[in-house]
Amino acid sequence: MTATTATTATTATTPLNAPLPPAARRARRRSAALGLLAWVVGIAFCLPVLWMVLTSLHSEADAATNPPSLAASLTLDGYREFFGATGGASPWPSLINSVSASVFSTLLVLLLALPAAYALSIRPVRKWTDVLFFFLSTKMLPVVAGLLPVYLFAKNTGLLDNIWLLVILYTSMNLPIAVWMMQSFLADVPVSIIEAAQMDGARLPTVLARVVAPVAGPGIAATALICFIFSWNEMLFARVLTGVTAQTAPVFLTGFVTSQGLFLAQLCAASVVISLPVLAAGFAAQDKLVQGLSLGAVK
Repeated sequence: MTATTATTATTATTPLNAPLPPAARRARRRSAALGLLAWVVGIAFCLPVLWMVLTSLHSEADAATNPPSLAASLTLDGYREFFGATGGASPWPSLINSVSASVFSTLLVLLLALPAAYALSIRPVRKWTDVLFFFLSTKMLPVVAGLLPVYLFAKNTGLLDNIWLLVILYTSMNLPIAVWMMQSFLADVPVSIIEAAQMDGARLPTVLARVVAPVAGPGIAATALICFIFSWNEMLFARVLTGVTAQTAPVFLTGFVTSQGLFLAQLCAASVVISLPVLAAGFAAQDKLVQGLSLGAVK
């Protein structure tokens, strides 16, 4: 009782505005400096995007000035030109082709990568690390090195300017990285719940769909988003293997760089529109993306 009274008296006599210890002050200054640095880096990364949006709202004359004028009047002419309001080519077929190729290839990647990752993590095969290295080694080949064989194959099989050829190519390009990512995600799935489902008579497709997929949902969502972004942004194969029918949005974007000059405002407007699906998908799945990319980081 006496010790408690003494402690209370000491606390009561300690001033609330007492100076912090030197170590605490250094830690606070370090935290403030890191926070300020994070804001500076974040703003630096956002500046090009904000500049692109601002340029897309200028006229071609104002966008071409050097240095650009920040106080120039704003207009939506660049977006009208992009959507063909003045008689230009419509971007909708290219946008639909990009959506189709990206969505279908991502779904195929998930359907193929989930069983493969399950076999390499929950039911590991012999020398599974060598298998993972083989998957990853397929990404070491420069894309341009395989361009000519793929072009000759597409030409001889009549698949040039065909959207399904891009679906197959994007699937094969994204499958190794998807298996690599999902293997680490599925390794954190408790084996006990899988064994319990199997004891209840669940077969492998049921285990994958109703047990593994819900538990590893954040990791699967992160993998799907990354595969979608890779497919959406791919331009080399789409540029060489497509013409008019299967032209994708990145290829359509290059049409604004012509021999008559660079239509900067229209190019920025087109870049903003084409970037919106990826930004929307990332914003919608940001919580799953963070959970998936950090899954297994803390044990």
